[in-house]
Amino acid sequence: MEKALSGVMENLSSLTLFVEVACNGLLGAGKGSMIAAPDPEKMFQLSKAELAVFHRDVHKLLVDLELLLGVAKGLGEDNQRSFQALYTANQIVNVCDPAQPETYLAAKALASKFFGQHGGESQHTIHAMGHCHIDTAWLWPFKETVRKCARSWSTTVKLMEQNTEFVFVCSQAQQLEWVKSHYPGLHTRLQEFACRGQFVPVGGTWVEMDGNLPSGESMVRQFLQGQNFFLQEFGKMCSEFWLPDTFGYSAQLPQIMRGCGIKRFLTQKLSWNLVNSFPHHTFFWEGLDGSRVLVHFPPGDSYGMQGRVEEVLKTVTNNRDKGRTNHSGFLFGFGDGGGGPTQTMLDRLKRLGNTDGLPRVQLSSPGQLFTALEKDSGQLCTWVGELFLELHNGTYTTHAQLKKMNRECEQILHDVELLSSLALARSAQFLYPAAQLEHLWRLLLLNQFHDVLTGSCIQLVVEDAMNYYEDIRSHGSTLLSTAAAALCAGEPGPEGLLIINTLPWKRTEVLTLPKPGGAHSLALVTVPSVGYAPAPSPTSPQPLMPQQPVFVVQEADGSVTLDNGIIRVRLDPTGCLTSLVLVASGREAIAEGALGNQFVLFDDVPLYWDAWDVMDYHLETRKPVRGQAGTLAVGTEGGLRGSAWFLLQISPTSRLSQEVVLDIGCPYVRFHTEVHWHEAHKFLKVEFPARIRSPQATYEIQFGHLQRPTHYNTSWDWARYEVWAHRWIDLSECGFGLALLNNCKYGASVRGNVLSLSLLRAPKAPDVTADMGRHEFTYALMPHKGSFQEAGVINAAYNLNFPLLALPAPGPAPATTWSAFSVSSPAVVLETIKQAEKSPQHHRTLVLRLYEAHGSHVDCWLYTSLPVQEAILCDLLEQRDPTGHLSLRDNRLKLTFSPFQVRSLLLTLQPPPN
Repeated sequence: MEKALSGVMENLSSLTLFVEVACNGLLGAGKGSMIAAPDPEKMFQLSKAELAVFHRDVHKLLVDLELLLGVAKGLGEDNQRSFQALYTANQIVNVCDPAQPETYLAAKALASKFFGQHGGESQHTIHAMGHCHIDTAWLWPFKETVRKCARSWSTTVKLMEQNTEFVFVCSQAQQLEWVKSHYPGLHTRLQEFACRGQFVPVGGTWVEMDGNLPSGESMVRQFLQGQNFFLQEFGKMCSEFWLPDTFGYSAQLPQIMRGCGIKRFLTQKLSWNLVNSFPHHTFFWEGLDGSRVLVHFPPGDSYGMQGRVEEVLKTVTNNRDKGRTNHSGFLFGFGDGGGGPTQTMLDRLKRLGNTDGLPRVQLSSPGQLFTALEKDSGQLCTWVGELFLELHNGTYTTHAQLKKMNRECEQILHDVELLSSLALARSAQFLYPAAQLEHLWRLLLLNQFHDVLTGSCIQLVVEDAMNYYEDIRSHGSTLLSTAAAALCAGEPGPEGLLIINTLPWKRTEVLTLPKPGGAHSLALVTVPSVGYAPAPSPTSPQPLMPQQPVFVVQEADGSVTLDNGIIRVRLDPTGCLTSLVLVASGREAIAEGALGNQFVLFDDVPLYWDAWDVMDYHLETRKPVRGQAGTLAVGTEGGLRGSAWFLLQISPTSRLSQEVVLDIGCPYVRFHTEVHWHEAHKFLKVEFPARIRSPQATYEIQFGHLQRPTHYNTSWDWARYEVWAHRWIDLSECGFGLALLNNCKYGASVRGNVLSLSLLRAPKAPDVTADMGRHEFTYALMPHKGSFQEAGVINAAYNLNFPLLALPAPGPAPATTWSAFSVSSPAVVLETIKQAEKSPQHHRTLVLRLYEAHGSHVDCWLYTSLPVQEAILCDLLEQRDPTGHLSLRDNRLKLTFSPFQVRSLLLTLQPPPN
């Protein structure tokens, strides 16, 4: 060996070695634990580096021996094949003499004889696919992921060169875009192997996002950005959604997948369920609207297999759909921190191709796997509704600032797109900021990766994510002002403010407007659907109020009552809610003798996954935080707005202040909250015991809502002690209900008659600073007559999350109101208005996205004042439906919806006058 190496060195005039060194392990550099915060003092020492010549024959024999021992051990003492494997291994050891390489051939022949004995036609087939799950950020920052991708995929390219049958699957367009930018040569090689069918892009999304917390529109954009990238760079879109590692799966994902050209889904995280074992590995998943996709969980319950015999056997024995299907996926390669497959893994799998006593193993692709599953799908079961992960439910609350900024940035991008679209329709000079919006959307989508938005990442990642959010806020504000200026250009009227409503219904609300000299005043404004109105002059008198003004009364005992004629709120001297009455019926919403707006602390010490988990036993440690009488004071004294505020000492180190606000004509009371939070392993929630009895509560999810039990009859019910929701939850009985709205929270629960909103946690790993510091958020309480659909709870939650915009008009502001769109049915929400992705300059084409929000079949009219030339239905990727032409009559389009259906339209506009 030494002579051979010296000969090679003599033939080279020089040899340059590049060594990259990073001060972290495969999964970061935690202090004493993988998920601990990084250790800044951690040292790594390189003690030895050697050049060696690889001896292929020796390597193959070692692989054979390892596999034979695996067969002997895995098949057990009751299996004849097990003893055959053991005796074959024994013979190899007897025959082979390491000092005499000529004996290797005889040893190899013994192994070949064993592995060459084939099984029957009924054997289970395992589809082995190379995989390299790389968390886009987790225990390392984003910039380290760029290098992880380069290292891992360079190794993969070498393996594909040497193994022409090897197929490698790769998700996450963002990671490929990074490689394209930083390592263009490597990206070109990946494109070459994609053409050969060896490098297979999967997933169709920008990143492997969290499956619970992003909005419905954000999930659509994950696919829109991802699929367009894969089409542009690799010539085709993905056929499979690929989300092996996430913390739950929304019931609207099947519809979103189908709308983005995907009907196959691979994941495995439900194998982590802590309470109930999920009953299937291959099944159909039916979503909220009835859409169905074929789902496969690799039965080995891992996306980082290494091709060992025990993994192959587990894939068969663990499969819960035996008899219904005879094919399984097998993802091999080092993952989470990257690395990917190795030659040893490939050698193992090739050797196990068709060996008696074991399942068939073939190097395969996702397309081959799912095609085989589809052919064999007649007996598969169907799972209806959400796929709820019974673990990691602390991620709905951890790092509250990330959640708040995500919600705020989703709202900003919604408003920018809508205003820019309206400006495009009305101004020939306005240029839609497509490139800027794509950049901002990609930042938001990046932050929705399943270890970022969830808060289960290190501090370095949080800092990067917050900077990205600030970029979205800053640039979004500029784009809003530019669009508003273009929207009202040329309209006559006095200079002033433009009040803009970006929601699809008329709104009358109290707004804080600036006055000369820097002061502010309250004004009651009415703005039409998706339109604007001029702001009232700060010097002009307020018009007569159409509704009862807000009355504020403080009693002698220190309690305060707020009443606007719709609801009456009574707070005790500490700020707790003792009464909430729906005035028209006199119906009390708070349970008799109970206190609402009750803050409670829990001990929060998970078994291991600190930032991820909140365990069921935390409920046993409930401690109400009692305020001091006399801390409640009147804030705004009534009229357009009434309020009261109080202070609350949560602990010796944490405090809270809150303003309880009731506006004229508003059906809900708001709780504006500021918390200075400095705790360790504590969980802060707020509770509202309701005078309502119902076995089900309703929670908003993407493009709709679903019901979950309020009882713990079964282990499946009990496992939902902490669940996720978006902007509202509701508990209703026949004729009356109570809704809890929020502007940036996701964790919630309804247990019995108590509505609970999760506010703040204090985990210490992997980020010791998680949630420490100052927080601001708002939640609201809305009692209602009838169902939440009839009462307008959905609209109210949108109003809370999408405040009216007061933007300065750079020139004359319009003197009249104007509305671009409205919808005839309250059940249909116009969610998104944007320019089409492929809108040529000479054609101004908008995309409108609407969904049915009540859970009903409905026909409705979409009214518009825009000059529409053509209207046609399209899918979520904005591809036209050839049979979807809509006729425009009297500036209106007729649309038909089934429950929770999402529909998208392409509207081609006439060019505006110059």
